[in-house]
Amino acid sequence: MPMPYYVSPEQMMQDKAEYARKGIAKGRSLAVVEYVDGILLAAENPSSSLSKISEIYDRLAFAGVGKYSEFENLRKSGIRYADVKGYTYSREDVTGKSLANAYSQVIGNIFTREIKPLEVEILVVEVGDTPQKNSIYHILFDGSISDYRQYAAIGGHAEVVNGFLKEQYKENMPLCEALALCRRSLERTSDNKTIKAEQLEVAVLDRTLEGRRFRRLQLQEIRQCLESV
Repeated sequence: MPMPYYVSPEQMMQDKAEYARKGIAKGRSLAVVEYVDGILLAAENPSSSLSKISEIYDRLAFAGVGKYSEFENLRKSGIRYADVKGYTYSREDVTGKSLANAYSQVIGNIFTREIKPLEVEILVVEVGDTPQKNSIYHILFDGSISDYRQYAAIGGHAEVVNGFLKEQYKENMPLCEALALCRRSLERTSDNKTIKAEQLEVAVLDRTLEGRRFRRLQLQEIRQCLESV
């Protein structure tokens, strides 16, 4: 009689983590930086129809890298969560912290209980009335969560992008300077190849806007911004 195949829990978790990391490493990086009027999100994304960055609620944005179908499902579930909570209680109760915690629980449960983990990592970004109240939450494939100030990067070469942002970031940058910084940081992962404006997906959470703070930058505005710096 053959012996049943056994894998220790520690080895199983290590294998899951390695599998998820390999899947995420195949994707292009994404950068987030605070600028004078809010928070800018930029990703190298040659597709015009598949978005890595989107609005979740009035002050909240979502950004994901890895397997598109998986982080798209997370995005939709986050919108439903925010809508239900805002309707049941009040719009002020929908915060970046609560949404990040909800994502952390969902992703962590999948990593622990399912055979295949999610090949994604995501950012939940919230703009505050002042820069001190901005929030950037990073949720990994295993559900672990961490918060950042001023800048953050996720994706296959996030450590390279984060290292560049750490060296070059300045507080209270104007929008176009922040966008140029994001592009230069993302170019570090492309053998210093220039990333064209049409290859960028860019959005901002602008605290100067009334109501919904999320706004996508169109191609013409991206071009003008990059040319002006």
